[in-house]
Amino acid sequence: MRIFGGDAACPSTQCWHKKSDRTQECIGRSSGGLTTKIQATCDALGNPTGFHLSPGQAHDLEGAEVLLAALLDQIQALLADIAYAAKVRLLDRLEQRRVEAVIPPKFNQKEPWEFDRDKYRWRHLIENFFAKLKQYRGIATHYDKRACAFLGGVHWVAVVIWLN
Repeated sequence: MRIFGGDAACPSTQCWHKKSDRTQECIGRSSGGLTTKIQATCDALGNPTGFHLSPGQAHDLEGAEVLLAALLDQIQALLADIAYAAKVRLLDRLEQRRVEAVIPPKFNQKEPWEFDRDKYRWRHLIENFFAKLKQYRGIATHYDKRACAFLGGVHWVAVVIWLN
């Protein structure tokens, strides 16, 4: 079972890169300013297993496609929030691979589908992971200007969380 989640880490200072460099460094402009979105996967125990960075204005599905490419053959169920409820881009691919999608439909969905509410409650594991991740100041305030340095910091904090 894999759990998807996304969250944004907000930088406290302005970025001095050109606009074209910001997209390469996964820095995007959203309503909160310059942000980077962290996409993460966790196993059934809540241990982090993968990360992807994207600009703050990018949709969550962009990171999901990158992370799912390596996971589709290994998982039996995918728990995700409403942002991942795209039938063509995600749900059909999961159905072809016989992976159970535990994703609630949007409230305005014309043809809503059923999902296992008991399994969906286990999404708290990824939310707890992001809460632990944000306790580290360097991740929460995004001090690193380079995406590789920031992602390295996320991996380092994930190792510390996993060992505790």
